[in-house]
Amino acid sequence: MNIVQKEVLSLQDKEVLCELWNNEYPEKLSYQTIEDFNLYLDGLINTKHYLLIDDENKIRGWAFTFFRDEEDWFAIILDEKIQGNGFGSLLIKELKKNKTILNGWAVDHENDVKRNKEFYKSPLMFYIKNGFTICENSRIENQKISAVKINWKL
Repeated sequence: MNIVQKEVLSLQDKEVLCELWNNEYPEKLSYQTIEDFNLYLDGLINTKHYLLIDDENKIRGWAFTFFRDEEDWFAIILDEKIQGNGFGSLLIKELKKNKTILNGWAVDHENDVKRNKEFYKSPLMFYIKNGFTICENSRIENQKISAVKINWKL
């Protein structure tokens, strides 16, 4: 697996990433069209993308950083077929090379369902293992997501 860094995604990249997003995140967070996904991406500031590419040149994971509310934020998604093999940690290490602080939202329960009707597994322990702390007093709660803020500082 290789990590390819990009500031601008091609339409083909976006189509693959939208599919990855819709397959791996809770169904409530999915995008109905590539245009909706594009609107989300276009709303991000100072975005850097990190694509995890396999030997067949297929995107198997994606992490990205962006600036929001005067803070550096990130998100990460891995194809479930490769989860648990160290590739998520590899992507996190790559993000940390370029940042001194990272913030994110982590679903801290297992009540949400994915597109394939399986339950979404909380990544909270993964983030703790990778040096993030849980910001217990900072949550996002709405119709689409219930999550706790996580933070990493160099």
